[in-house]
Amino acid sequence: MVLLTVAVFWGIAVCAAQLRCIDAARAGARAAARGEDPAASAAAARAAAPQGATVHMVRNGEQVRVLVAARIDPPGALLSHLPGIPVSGTAVAAAEPGVP
Repeated sequence: MVLLTVAVFWGIAVCAAQLRCIDAARAGARAAARGEDPAASAAAARAAAPQGATVHMVRNGEQVRVLVAARIDPPGALLSHLPGIPVSGTAVAAAEPGVP
């Protein structure tokens, strides 16, 4: 019963981290589309991302693509032998008019 409870909480944590990755990617893409410098845009994404997440930003002409990825490790010692679950979120935004 304890193992099942821990697994359920891990599943909830994975789902929450997935949503945070999506939100973080959106925040970074919006910041870049507004014309903020890449460091500030990446910082906006990292602020909303799960701990230890990586942020990758690519600009292709008028579009900015942001990928936020993280690995959610199992909680506690009961499931520590299992590998972490990767989660990620991607967002694309068009640069606002007049933004170089």
